[in-house]
Amino acid sequence: MPHRDIVAIGTSAGGVDALRSVTRKLSPDFDATILVVIHLASGFSSSLDRFLSQNGPLPASFARDDEKIEPGHIYLAPPDRHLLLDGHRLLLGRGPRENNAKPAIDPLFRSVGLCCGGRAIGIVLSGMLGDGAAGLLALKQCGGITVVQEPSDAAYAEMPEIALRRAQPDHVAALSAMPALLTKLIRQPSGEPVLVPERIKFEVEIARSGHSNMNEMDRIGRRSLLACPDCHGVMWEIDEGDLVRYRCHVGHAYTAETAEFAIDENLTGALASALRALDERVAVTQTLRDKAVASGHNKSAEWWTLRNGEVEHEAEVIRESILRIEELIGDNRRR
Repeated sequence: MPHRDIVAIGTSAGGVDALRSVTRKLSPDFDATILVVIHLASGFSSSLDRFLSQNGPLPASFARDDEKIEPGHIYLAPPDRHLLLDGHRLLLGRGPRENNAKPAIDPLFRSVGLCCGGRAIGIVLSGMLGDGAAGLLALKQCGGITVVQEPSDAAYAEMPEIALRRAQPDHVAALSAMPALLTKLIRQPSGEPVLVPERIKFEVEIARSGHSNMNEMDRIGRRSLLACPDCHGVMWEIDEGDLVRYRCHVGHAYTAETAEFAIDENLTGALASALRALDERVAVTQTLRDKAVASGHNKSAEWWTLRNGEVEHEAEVIRESILRIEELIGDNRRR
């Protein structure tokens, strides 16, 4: 009888140490394939594969497109590609960013749920924001087993907290208990096949190819008043119980938490552009004032002096606004 032979792990901040803690205590004959998404910046050169290989019994490597998976091996998502599983082969998706990340965790979990269902185990470890929660819920809907790191045990608790609250996982465990739990779970027979929601198939295809369409989006959600923080197009609101997500027709996707974070980034960026323009106006009015003084044009000098003071005041208002918004964002992140 087939057993649970696919383990998908998603993590972000604090994830390197978390991964090492889990994988270094696994048995050399661990009879399952491990797929890992950790948020990596585009163009970032990582030695995480060598690090995990040297600090544990299982070999690790960055996934290659169309590569056949093997048990007892750790496959890592490379930068700027979504890691997906299609049967016994890996796919490197070209779809747009999800939750401000590429690779993102949600696409991996959805693809594993779609292809493997009851054979799969999904795990969310340390990280910030909400990537992984929607994917973990999708994997659970496909018959997979779901696991979340105990938030109080995580270096960064936000990602496990959101996954715990939104996906209601089957198991919650500290890192120290994770290897034994995984060894136990992969020895269990796989779950019964379940009917996979069409929405999950559609979203896996977006991550794979980057192709989407408005008609399909109308079927899985309702049009929102919010614009996409990435491309500024219309977004659809998707309700999944307590989980609210947003996706645009280009394919960018956000949980409510990551959407708020992206909107904050856009706001501070817009204010920074406004401040830069005002600082340039300050420089111009100063130059014009100085030239008027040097030319003996007293009335003109008085006018440019007044105008310079007005622009400096406007710039100071924007500067104070940026500092205040950054303080508020920092306070929210620490809660």
